[in-house]
Amino acid sequence: MVATIAAIILSPKGFQGFEGGWNLSLRPLLHNSSQLLVMVAISKASTLFSAKKMSAYSTLELTLSEILRVVNPLRDDRLARHQIINELRVVVQSVESLRGATVEPFGSFASDLFTRWGDLDISIDLPNGLYISSTGKRRTQTLLGDLLRALRSRGQWRDLQFIASARVPILKFERNHLNISCDVSINNLSGQIKSKLLLWINEIDGCFRDMVLLVKEWAKAHGINDSKSGTFNSYTLSLLIIFHFQTCVPALLPPLKEIYPRNIVDDLIGVRAVAERRIKDTCTENINKFRSNRSRRRNQIPLSELFISFLAKFSDISCRASEHVICPHTGRWEYIGSNMKWARKNFALFVEDPFEQPVNSARTVRREQLTRISEAFQTTHRVLISGNQNRSSLITTLVGPQVSQYFPRTPLNNPIGYSRTQPQMHRAVHSPSPSRVQHHFQNTRVDRHPNNNMIAHRTVSASHRQGQQARRPRYDI
Repeated sequence: MVATIAAIILSPKGFQGFEGGWNLSLRPLLHNSSQLLVMVAISKASTLFSAKKMSAYSTLELTLSEILRVVNPLRDDRLARHQIINELRVVVQSVESLRGATVEPFGSFASDLFTRWGDLDISIDLPNGLYISSTGKRRTQTLLGDLLRALRSRGQWRDLQFIASARVPILKFERNHLNISCDVSINNLSGQIKSKLLLWINEIDGCFRDMVLLVKEWAKAHGINDSKSGTFNSYTLSLLIIFHFQTCVPALLPPLKEIYPRNIVDDLIGVRAVAERRIKDTCTENINKFRSNRSRRRNQIPLSELFISFLAKFSDISCRASEHVICPHTGRWEYIGSNMKWARKNFALFVEDPFEQPVNSARTVRREQLTRISEAFQTTHRVLISGNQNRSSLITTLVGPQVSQYFPRTPLNNPIGYSRTQPQMHRAVHSPSPSRVQHHFQNTRVDRHPNNNMIAHRTVSASHRQGQQARRPRYDI
């Protein structure tokens, strides 16, 4: 009888949860057996179900920790980006129209939400004195064209691409031998402020950073982290995670209006130093207030459960998109007709930028891609809750082939040793004894085969790798 009841409980169709599903499925057994005996059998079967579920979650938790070990940047990855920034500063000062401009990183690198092969966003800030001023699109295009010619003349940069027609014109390129994609814009102050805000939000709950890295890799693996193909950009994915944390029970993040009540881009006026200090002081005060609230329940949710509930929350995103706006500013699904600024737009999906309202950060998502986006959420959710998981199948589901090749064939002895709460920037830069995985990657060079674009590994000596940076997969994260 235990085996029969266990089969019912473990069947996805025959059992809809112990509290609500057993009556209909087990009613015939109750008529034919002693109720006490049946209840004992139910208890044993439920224990089997719980043990199977716990084992599956444990495998997922360990695998997520291992993924984080792989994708987290090493000290050399940070140094490579600083090298690019410093070299670009030299080029900028050589361009007559850019003399006196500063070169400032923003995006995932500045907010510490980048992976080992993440791209690098850079703003060239023009010397406008003390005051904040905007740069017209035509002048921006001219200045980026000047920079493009200077980079071409030096021969150290490849894959140069000038995207002049974009909402924010950008110049894309890579530094030879470093394989890091760079996007350069002009006077992108709003991008710099948004990056700082994401960095400050991470101070509330360090698990936010882990989720961002994991979700980016998962979305890239499923082809839904590519704005050029009509899916999510990485900034929108970060906003979805903020919204998920706001709507968890208990909430892990507050509505962002409680961190900064106004529209931040509207306050970027006047003296730049004063405006930035005012925004920082307001955010710092409100973040400290939220963190020090003794009545707030602390985050004790395992990373695996946060990831699974994230997938479940947005599995029906294609259905809700026609009527609702995802609004991190209020921390709620908002009815799209409740705000005329939303209703006037005809987007496939609306994720309001909480720092630049009512701009839609998901404006590049195309309607024909929404079904594929929902299917990615649904399919992965089914796999993760199925219980039929192992390390290999989870890695295949959660990261792409260009990343999975970096995993050792056997699991780490202690993958759970990865700390979610330890500040990642300081751990990566100052750790005196890198982990076994980091040591493995530092001693590995990845070469691209000229014929089939496949990647092969080979170990190199310590003296040789000092002179050559390991090539990274081509990712736009």
